[in-house]
Amino acid sequence: MGYHPEELSLTTAPSISVIIPAFEEGEGVVAGLTNLSQEIQQPNEILVVVDNPSDSTVAPVNKLSEEYPSIRLVVNTYGAGPANAIRFGIDQAVANVVVVTMADGCDDPRQVEELAHLVKRGVVIASASRYMPGGQQVGGPRIKRWLSRVAGKSFAFITGVGTRDATNSFKAYDKNFVNQVGIHSRHGFEIGLELTAKARRLGLSVAEIPTTWIDRTYGQSNFKLAKWLPRYLGWYLFGLGFAHPDSTIRALIKSRETKN
Repeated sequence: MGYHPEELSLTTAPSISVIIPAFEEGEGVVAGLTNLSQEIQQPNEILVVVDNPSDSTVAPVNKLSEEYPSIRLVVNTYGAGPANAIRFGIDQAVANVVVVTMADGCDDPRQVEELAHLVKRGVVIASASRYMPGGQQVGGPRIKRWLSRVAGKSFAFITGVGTRDATNSFKAYDKNFVNQVGIHSRHGFEIGLELTAKARRLGLSVAEIPTTWIDRTYGQSNFKLAKWLPRYLGWYLFGLGFAHPDSTIRALIKSRETKN
């Protein structure tokens, strides 16, 4: 079990690496992965990241990978939780463009290549936006929808960052940018906001495209609003210009501001 990038030849090396954190998705993961594999036409790898080899996601993914060789299952060794799974997946990724999307099929797989293309054109983050004209969010808990919308729109209005949906996890990243700034989140899905806030503080380009997010049709969400909300707030404030307690982040921002 596991993925070995060294096995890829130069002629088959992916231009897009898709990272999917998964937790006890079972057979429900198959439909979304199948759609994703069929929609991406460019050379790609799809890394489904689980925390434990006994996760119910493992068997369906391994079986599906027999039909779609670009799909690989990897077991996260950085610690439990979606943030660690995403960090691990990005570190394992072969391509210079990484796209993070969810295992539940809520994100539109047709937009993976469009997001990746924006990064290849020069932005460090391309975000699928539910809250720009043409975007939409269908279903999901009302309070979570409201908080996400208010946070995204207010963050864009105050900072001028290039997306109105900074909290959305469905984003494409320049891997060099991620390696430069690092990922400090260790728990939830706040990575999307964290990296957007860092890009904003560094004065780097962020873009967005409208998307329609549709709530999962099976199982239950693993999003822990009350537990993760303080971490979202911390990165929101950092993006607005407040200092962050981590000295490495302060040093990074200070270095960039000195150069400018």
